[in-house]
Amino acid sequence: MPLPPLVAPTAALTNEEIRRYSRHLIIPEVGTTGQRRLSSARVLCVGAGGLGSPALLYLAAAGIGTLGIVDFDVVDESNLQRQIIHRQSDIGRPKVSSAAARVAEVNPHVRVVEHHTALDRDNALALFAQYDLIVDGTDNFATRYLVNDAAVLAGKPYVWGSIYRFDGQASVFWAEHGPCYRCLYPQAPPPGMVPSCAEGGVLGVLCASIGSIQVTEAIKLITGIGEPLVGSLMVYDALEMTYRKVKLRRDPECVLCGPNATQTTLLADYDDFCGTSGLPLADHSITVEELSRWRSAGTDLLLVDVREPVEFDIVAIPGSVLIPKGQLVSGAALDQLPSDRQIVLHCKTGVRSTEALAAVHRAGFTSAVHVQGGILAWIKRIEPHLPTY
Repeated sequence: MPLPPLVAPTAALTNEEIRRYSRHLIIPEVGTTGQRRLSSARVLCVGAGGLGSPALLYLAAAGIGTLGIVDFDVVDESNLQRQIIHRQSDIGRPKVSSAAARVAEVNPHVRVVEHHTALDRDNALALFAQYDLIVDGTDNFATRYLVNDAAVLAGKPYVWGSIYRFDGQASVFWAEHGPCYRCLYPQAPPPGMVPSCAEGGVLGVLCASIGSIQVTEAIKLITGIGEPLVGSLMVYDALEMTYRKVKLRRDPECVLCGPNATQTTLLADYDDFCGTSGLPLADHSITVEELSRWRSAGTDLLLVDVREPVEFDIVAIPGSVLIPKGQLVSGAALDQLPSDRQIVLHCKTGVRSTEALAAVHRAGFTSAVHVQGGILAWIKRIEPHLPTY
């Protein structure tokens, strides 16, 4: 259903702004009043990565008055396949700084606020209070639940997007008018069930498809035009080139926005909620330097690569054998593990090998360990001539 405009309009546009936004101004549904609302809006983009890149560029071009960017990461070469706001010369630069510089080039009328920090339960409410609308470009469940909970508690709408390989989803969560993210996903999936883009890949251009939907929804909310995706989930399949809209309803049992919500467990330990804490790490992990010393000393070990075959084809640690994580978790490949050798698991960064390690330990291989930082750490510190991805 249509909703009232989110923000009040600013004062009259300058002659320069009229020239810049003329294609908006001649749309009857937007007009000068709508553009003045955009100019007065304060939007926070959580993440300057795959979704944040196109979102920030189009938000800036649309004339959003204040754009906040929160991100703690730096630009990596592997980002450039999809994070179009960054350039080759930005590698190693904080993403917030790189994105802010590009926004300034797109539209000098936009005020950019840089938040060089990780969003967490200690700063989320204070950050959200400074803005009218949140655009969520995060890529992990712990942060998504944090964004949702903070937005509900702060009374802010937020535009959510998600991408993986060839598929994308988008919605608008605003507890005052519809369901929240917890209504859609009351519980986080088990660790490893939904791989990240870093683990499973993503078609670069998919970011633009979903990011542009997010900006469209943001503009609709700010100006009060059209029917936003409040209470609806847009599902996009790039291979079939189909869009499908699914109706969402508020969960009456939702701990956050339901009628009997107590909100006592919110803004808590999201890593614990998503099951990413408590996995065997400290006592059963080794560094890449330790692995290198073991190999040099002739330790009788089996180095198991738990990534996928396509990743193994790109690069592998010499002497490793491929057993994908799923085959270990399901138990299908446990008979390939020896009981008389030291088992060492590794993946790309250490996330999947941690999950595989838990399954291996449950099966009785309690001396097994995994490699901190995975093959990327190995390449960086042991064999830098190998390619990274």
